[in-house]
Amino acid sequence: MSDTQQSADSAHSTKGSYVTSGQEFNRDSQYIQTRITRDAVDGFPVEAGRYRLIAARACPWANRTIIVRRLLGLEDAISLGTPGPTHDSRSWTFDLDPDGRDPVLGIERLQEAFFKRDPDYSRGITVPAVVDTTTGAVVTNDFPRITLDFSSEWKEFQREGAPELYPEALREEIDTVNKRVFTEVNNGVYRCGFAGSQEAYEAAYDRLFTALDWLEDRLSAQRFLVGDTITEADVRLFTTLVRFDAVYHGHFKCNRNKLTEMPALWGYARDLFQTPGFGDTIDFEQIKQHYYIVHEDINPTGIVPKGPDLSGWTTSHGRESLGGRPFGNGTAPAAV
Repeated sequence: MSDTQQSADSAHSTKGSYVTSGQEFNRDSQYIQTRITRDAVDGFPVEAGRYRLIAARACPWANRTIIVRRLLGLEDAISLGTPGPTHDSRSWTFDLDPDGRDPVLGIERLQEAFFKRDPDYSRGITVPAVVDTTTGAVVTNDFPRITLDFSSEWKEFQREGAPELYPEALREEIDTVNKRVFTEVNNGVYRCGFAGSQEAYEAAYDRLFTALDWLEDRLSAQRFLVGDTITEADVRLFTTLVRFDAVYHGHFKCNRNKLTEMPALWGYARDLFQTPGFGDTIDFEQIKQHYYIVHEDINPTGIVPKGPDLSGWTTSHGRESLGGRPFGNGTAPAAV
């Protein structure tokens, strides 16, 4: 295991420098763990209109928060800022906004909000990040906790009919599934792509496809990962699956097979993609631009592939035959 901590999908170090020769990729998991809660135990109370979620559509970890925010109907309570798909050595930038500045925070780089929190901040400038608009400082970039808190702490501001994404009765199973999915799949594709040796790559590759085979088997008999409704577990797996053929198969050398060649996983991914709140958050062009342009050590030419063909995402999946109710006793979010 490498002692070098790297933060993929961040801009803490030199742009595109993620591979350490001879070493295994090891994700930097030291995030700002401050929480926004109803009891304000960390000094940040749940308050509609006060916080801004900064989440690049290109990033799978940020994409999770965009999906959960939409499923729960928190758009009016928590505003959304979207950096562009690429970044330089300093930070994600707001190059999609007029004048290159976030219209609410007035900043050009997400780095500015981290330095407002801590002028000596030296770790990854990562998305998603939640910023306190009253101070312009980051509250948290702890991405696994952000979505769980959207479900539990922000209930007062959720839409009528919001689904229960982290039901108490299923939490132990959701947590168990999430742990394996994160370690072997979400992060597993990065261990393949940023491996610094043939040995590290092959070990990561074998672990990844062992886990995908487990998921293929599990999802052959049930529509969703845990229980008969969409949960946090499905959100976390989806953002990796939707990027698999477009990026991870080629760019990260995860090429035993494509997602489209795993019947249960491909049907499951299409089922979610066609569910309001999932596919309508996806921008394949931004996804490809991020990975193929930013990761210069893997793709030094910066050429972004034209493919793959995306038409299959809207084809019939037939997963309804497995039963299940996507939103449980709730309803789908309104059209975008």
